[in-house]
Amino acid sequence: MVQLTATPTSTLVDEPVHIRATGLAPFRLVSLHASLQDEKGTFFHSWAYYRANEVGEVDLDHDPALGGDYTGVHPMGLFWSLKPEIFLARLCKRDVMNSPFKVQIKLYDKRLLPIQPKVTSAPTASVTVERWYVASGVTRIQVREGRIRASLFVPPGNGQLPGVIDMFGGSGGLLESRASLLASHGFVCLALAHCGFEDLPIQPEKIDLEYFEEAANFLLKHPKVLGPGIGLVSVCRGAEIGLSMAIYLKQVVASVLINGPNFPISVPHVYHDLILKPRSSSIELIRSNSYGLVDFYRVFDESNHEESHSAFPIEKAKGHFLFIVGEADKNINGKVFAKNAIEQLKRHGKNNWTLLSYPGAGHMIEPPYTPLCIASAVRGVCSTIHWGGEVVPHAAAQEHSWKEIQNFLRKHLTPVVTGQI
Repeated sequence: MVQLTATPTSTLVDEPVHIRATGLAPFRLVSLHASLQDEKGTFFHSWAYYRANEVGEVDLDHDPALGGDYTGVHPMGLFWSLKPEIFLARLCKRDVMNSPFKVQIKLYDKRLLPIQPKVTSAPTASVTVERWYVASGVTRIQVREGRIRASLFVPPGNGQLPGVIDMFGGSGGLLESRASLLASHGFVCLALAHCGFEDLPIQPEKIDLEYFEEAANFLLKHPKVLGPGIGLVSVCRGAEIGLSMAIYLKQVVASVLINGPNFPISVPHVYHDLILKPRSSSIELIRSNSYGLVDFYRVFDESNHEESHSAFPIEKAKGHFLFIVGEADKNINGKVFAKNAIEQLKRHGKNNWTLLSYPGAGHMIEPPYTPLCIASAVRGVCSTIHWGGEVVPHAAAQEHSWKEIQNFLRKHLTPVVTGQI
């Protein structure tokens, strides 16, 4: 009897699943399909075909895919190669607390051609895997204190834990998927909105660092948070703000900056009487590819501008930096901007940085096994922004960087306990 198993069948979305088929005819060619429906009703699909071994088994931990959406040994390939039916759709979990994504995995006993990715016939075997964004016991607290618009995720148990602010980019809203996962791994995490949410403007006229200072102080005052400083994880516009926070806010001591600039990109940053003006851009360098996807990464001068007034004075930061760069990013030339920031630190005798630069990875570097989002819309900016990336190296970058992010935050937010003589 053919059996298809996935172990475990319910787990966090950033944890691997062991998929195995047994009871097949020896050397039989089979097709494995995965699908899920997001909260907006959009379907995502992936598929690959495999050949059973001499005892009629296929084990994705060891056996190579022979074709489909990927080839080679990729135990989680069916998950990170999921593609939307609707062009430009991004897989994004909105309700992280009450429901998982349910991934259906089906086995068919024949190879399906790429022109037939959807199957209406009954599968030979199937299994459903629940992919959660929050671990049992993590609590979510809606934060509407002063100007702060956020959600706080607190792990269970006694004792204090590192505190982290999590921010996304210019698409706005309040995204909680990464913050809830960080809380599931032992961080008190504040998912902080900074534009396009409730009373926050879609396109702010300035970046007011006092708003972010208010959020940092709020997090540090929580009895569960281990001080004296906090960390942050940020991407794109969020990383631009994160770099500014790390320089001017003493509360921020460990900053993860994913594909961000080292200068203000469109509006000034303001902190009390300080005003940092944005760098000028060359909109004539915006490009559109053959699919109509818009590339922005050329619009800023790529030469070294650390001595110019527009670059953030990163050398003033007291904390530590983890720069994460996707070298195939088509939205921001993060490789150049991270290099410029690091050279600026070096010239001032600083070694408070680590760089992770991933060939083939795009802009949207997210937690492991998240499908590559190659393009989507940003309200008020563009309806077809090209994020870039190649599926396989992007997936590898996400898996590696997620571990490094957690290690970095623990290293710099958890005090070292020395032995007593």
